[in-house]
Amino acid sequence: MTQAQQGDYGRVVVLYGGDSAEREVSLVSGKAVLEALRRSGVDARGYDPAEGGLVGLENLAPDRVFIALHGRGGEDGTLQGALELLKIPYTGSGVLASALGMDKQRTKQVWQALDLPTPESLLLHAGADWEAVCARLGLPLIVKPVHEGSTLGITIVEDAESLAAAYHEAARFDAQVMAERFIRGEEYTVSLLGDRVLPAIRVEVPSGFYDYEAKYVSNDTRYHLPCGLSPTEEAELGALCRDAFTAIGCRGWGRIDVMRDGQGRFWLLEVNTVPGMTDHSLVPQAAAHAGIDFDALVLAILATAEAP
Repeated sequence: MTQAQQGDYGRVVVLYGGDSAEREVSLVSGKAVLEALRRSGVDARGYDPAEGGLVGLENLAPDRVFIALHGRGGEDGTLQGALELLKIPYTGSGVLASALGMDKQRTKQVWQALDLPTPESLLLHAGADWEAVCARLGLPLIVKPVHEGSTLGITIVEDAESLAAAYHEAARFDAQVMAERFIRGEEYTVSLLGDRVLPAIRVEVPSGFYDYEAKYVSNDTRYHLPCGLSPTEEAELGALCRDAFTAIGCRGWGRIDVMRDGQGRFWLLEVNTVPGMTDHSLVPQAAAHAGIDFDALVLAILATAEAP
């Protein structure tokens, strides 16, 4: 891409930080994106909406916005709606897909309605019958906040006595908490960029649980590229993730997390509409394996920004 072509993007504002529980990860992602854009000659500047809100963003007069805000306030459709009202093109999914993707329970309901495989789940409340939940979903099971990412507030529950404590831990992050049937097997993640499905990654964690520590801190987590599936199996996984992405109405870029059980069946877990862009993040790893370096990946994502 020539300097003139890069200039066609005009002034680009990278949004990062915010005030969600994922603020620290977002700061790292956003700064990496900002540096990549500047290396490519794009007129880019960073902005943390926690500091000046939408008024501060308007004052920067962006021609395009690169959203690197993870979690609520950046990934849940509210920011996307504001940018549409301001008529500013932005990266990633639109209002509806962002809102749906942030709600793990409703995402699963859409997939279930379309016969896409996803583990059974239930919404929990403080007065729930814990024994009945365990009887319905089996043990172990997963308890997680409905509207959080980065595995914040997630617990693997081994017995009914631990379920109440897991619920209250998740409730620290979100008013809505869900329990999900546990799928024992291999974990995969598939990134999507425009119309392209990037190579799948198999995630291997010594502890057996891909939590916040394993995602962003630990150097022991292993990312297998190639993932170890046969070409036919990886094509099947890619097609499933493309269908899951399209079902929610996602666009631009994103990531689907999947489990594969002992019988070889894939199970959709969740969609990420603003995935991480840190040095531990999965989309940049998948892109690199496909021959797309970080700077080229950032430009490719920026190029998908659509006018409202």
